[in-house]
Amino acid sequence: MKIKSILTNFLFIPGMILILAPGCTGGNGKKSLDQSDYRKAEHMLSAHTSQLVYGADVRPQWIGDDHFWYNNTIPGGSEFIIVDASAMERKKAFDHAELARLLSGESGEDYDAGQLPFRTIEFSEDRESIFFDVNGDSYRYNINENILLKQEGNQADIRNAVLSPDGSKAAFIRDYNLWMRDTDSGRETQLTYDGYRDFSYATNNAGWTRRETPVLLWSPDSRMIATFRHDSRGVGEMYLATTNVGHPEPEIWKYPLPEDSVIFRIHRVVIHLDRPGVVKLKMEPDQHRSTITDHVVSGGQFADVEWSRDGSLLAFVSTSRDHRHVILRMADPYTGEVRNIFEEKEDTFFESGYNMINWHILPETNEFIWYSQQSNWGHLYLHDLETGQLKNSITEGDWKVLQLRHIDREKRRIYFTGAGREPGDPYFQYLYSVNLDGSGFKLHTPDSANHNVSISPGGSFFVDSYSTPVDPPVTVLSSLDDGSVMDLEKADISELLAHGWVPPVPFSVKARDGETDLYGLMHKPSDFDPSKKYPIINYIYPGPQSGSVGSRSFAASRSDRQALAELGFIVVALDAMGTPMRSKSFHETYYGNMGDNGLPDQVAGMKQLAERYKWIDIDRAGIYGSSGGGFASTGAILRYPDFFKVAVSCAGNHDNRNYEDAWGEKWQGLLEEYPDGTSNYDNQANQLQAANLKGKLLLAHGTMDTNVPYYNTLLVVNELIAANKDFDLILFPNRGHGFSNEPYMMRKRWDYFVKHLMGAEPPEEFEFSVISSRGR
Repeated sequence: MKIKSILTNFLFIPGMILILAPGCTGGNGKKSLDQSDYRKAEHMLSAHTSQLVYGADVRPQWIGDDHFWYNNTIPGGSEFIIVDASAMERKKAFDHAELARLLSGESGEDYDAGQLPFRTIEFSEDRESIFFDVNGDSYRYNINENILLKQEGNQADIRNAVLSPDGSKAAFIRDYNLWMRDTDSGRETQLTYDGYRDFSYATNNAGWTRRETPVLLWSPDSRMIATFRHDSRGVGEMYLATTNVGHPEPEIWKYPLPEDSVIFRIHRVVIHLDRPGVVKLKMEPDQHRSTITDHVVSGGQFADVEWSRDGSLLAFVSTSRDHRHVILRMADPYTGEVRNIFEEKEDTFFESGYNMINWHILPETNEFIWYSQQSNWGHLYLHDLETGQLKNSITEGDWKVLQLRHIDREKRRIYFTGAGREPGDPYFQYLYSVNLDGSGFKLHTPDSANHNVSISPGGSFFVDSYSTPVDPPVTVLSSLDDGSVMDLEKADISELLAHGWVPPVPFSVKARDGETDLYGLMHKPSDFDPSKKYPIINYIYPGPQSGSVGSRSFAASRSDRQALAELGFIVVALDAMGTPMRSKSFHETYYGNMGDNGLPDQVAGMKQLAERYKWIDIDRAGIYGSSGGGFASTGAILRYPDFFKVAVSCAGNHDNRNYEDAWGEKWQGLLEEYPDGTSNYDNQANQLQAANLKGKLLLAHGTMDTNVPYYNTLLVVNELIAANKDFDLILFPNRGHGFSNEPYMMRKRWDYFVKHLMGAEPPEEFEFSVISSRGR
């Protein structure tokens, strides 16, 4: 078989035999990869692999407390499932074949039962009908009577608007003021009148991100709106311009930087609908900050703001510009009077949870729940709402509370996710509950896996999809009252395995200190041969708000990591020190020195893997990433020039003095300039390391990147030129921040590693057949 395989690749030329087998050396002494090698790698991208997994992506949409629906992938398409949680019954939400027939007749298109042209539905209150949209048309389908009707009438436009809790009103921005639209009649009412360009209402602008949707929070009774006037007076601007024939179109907007003396401020107000008027809260404006994000928006809502259930009180947290000082405050929405309740100060940065705000007020019992890392671990505490005094700790131990998901106020019990308490991977998330006095602690998801949990609105049930990077998801419905469990879906990956998919290999190594355990994933070629030596490539996203590995749940593809491995590399992703979900001291490892980027841990971990596995060629080490990963990958080849030989860097924030204010000031601190002309930001500036370049560096950026403006990369380019260094640069005209996985960039990244790290020739101008144009 071996001889036959080789002979099929012979090309006979008089006087010689040239072997053209992939991976062999050609006449110039270099190996070469051909189109088939790249095609094989492409087949490991999500555009090819995700369609080979069934029953894996269950996202329950609750209807009240005891019913929910989800869209389930099956061979040939998908189906809608509805579940009666109380009865523990699962069934198809409707007759898909009948609806496809009716919809085909109504629209003139040919629809299939497994390929219905919508992925979301809404049930009527009696659950006898569903509503959905197709190509701009709205339909109602009566499930029991099998009747399809196109919806007529003047439905109010609610795009870029925020619906009230009762669904009757939608708030939106027009001409710098806040307006309201009646969702039934479409009638519009202006709510404010004094907003103008740089001092407008509910403006959704953090500099690095902007939206048309207003930032506000409706009161539970839909009679009041908590929002602010967005004060950008005196704030610096950012400038970009399009690439086109003729005059470019400029884009100019407010974008504060760490060196600015003035940043965005928010003047808090409450807008009343039942009695016209705007109540200004009696306090100085807050800095544009929140306790978990770089914006005053979290999960699509006004962050760090909470109404009491009766609407008589408005609670919020004010965060200082440097993220170190937070104050819980209470306001009277009718008088504007504000009272300080509690405050906490940190030496580095304060966070109120992991991707979720975890403080909540309980005015009915005169208490509030507070999240703090004062013990070096993230935990929940119960305080007196009147005095701010601590009543008791709710959770404790050397592990971390992540997200407070549900509060049962009557039973005085809370449900939350946490990590690091159970044996195994400390990044696996589990669901727990505990009484507010700290008693009755319970683990609800005992399987050693990562648990994606959705709790019903009333807290009676939860859906748990649990998996690992190696093991596909199992999804179950559980009752929190009696503990009963019903199986919903067990993912089928048989076609994925037949496709040649191999799972990543979880690993652990020691950090730079030689003691702390770090965790990561390794991707090997599907035709891995332990007798060979493989170059190693590090995929990096250093955070500090997240890590390189990403979710510990199952994924058929993780960007192009396995695809890149298929070309003949070992690809690793490692969550270094300085990333979240562990202890506070772990997270703040390189606070004030963002140029660190966890790179000492990446180098130490890669060396340990090479000692452990002789098939890793540590003398051929590469690295790549985008955004923060672009910052880190360039920093890697400049700060460790004798270790990293090749780097590919996309959209990097190479000097955070040129990036948005909230980011640098949270992780690096406020800018301090010294008499000698240096500053505390010099240690993170990649351009100041340009003279160190020895290996091959490919820089890339989109010229209309409104998140990380491309001037960040040009700073590095300018200093590389000054240092007379060879490098490569691609500017993507009119692209934004998410170009790193579009076909041309991905192909250039693969080519760069094949040519400069593997020492082979890539195929000429390979074209992908199907590929997503987005992704980090």
